[in-house]
Amino acid sequence: MFDLTGKVALVTGANSGLGFAFAEGMARAGSDLVIWGRRKDANDKAAEKLRAFGVKVHSAEVDVTDEAQIVAGVADALAAMGRIDTVVANAGIANPVPFIDMDADSYNALMNVNQHGVVFTLREVARHMVARAEAGDPGGSMILCGSGSIFQGVPTLVHYGAAKGALAGLAKGLAAELGPHGIRCNVIAPGFIITEMTMKDPEIGQMIADGVAARAPLGRAGMPDDLWGAAVYLASDLSRYHTGDTLVVDGGKMINN
Repeated sequence: MFDLTGKVALVTGANSGLGFAFAEGMARAGSDLVIWGRRKDANDKAAEKLRAFGVKVHSAEVDVTDEAQIVAGVADALAAMGRIDTVVANAGIANPVPFIDMDADSYNALMNVNQHGVVFTLREVARHMVARAEAGDPGGSMILCGSGSIFQGVPTLVHYGAAKGALAGLAKGLAAELGPHGIRCNVIAPGFIITEMTMKDPEIGQMIADGVAARAPLGRAGMPDDLWGAAVYLASDLSRYHTGDTLVVDGGKMINN
């Protein structure tokens, strides 16, 4: 039932962390992939791992802070794969900073990736999906990577929470506007997931993971493969009547806050 064979998914920020987890989950379900990242060496390594699941993988160096690169990247993806059925707007950064110390540069640097990069990636893919629908082939799934910060405040990550919160509103607007073309738009909001990025400072990362484990009903922090199910579900036809929603994947931690 959760078979993505014949579908093509574009995943941004896919050469590591959550982006690679989303891509791997969909590859395991049979989806061909286009993966974006800023580093060619990391893209190549990720693509090689994903091809081991027997799917086609096209990788490209795309910086989502640059609208022109996004436009060219989507055109390149379509030239290579012929279509895009699913887009996962995952690329993001954190850059914690106390709010009273925040300047325009640090604020805009985050927003250019976490908000503007998402908007223009989805716009370009929407143009393709709408044109395809008007030609008689409706449908498509847009998946935005949110965060628990949509629902709760996180000190030093005020700008991050603002950007992720905006994505929840964006998904609702896109669901309403693009729904007549059969295009769905939803957010996946992960809790704390153990990745190379979240464990960059092992001591702090482990402290957070232990705190999550103590409060989450399922008794542990998340792992990248905990996101496979939500991603595959939203990319599959089984979610054909599910749009404008935010799926929280956090082991139940939020209900214990």
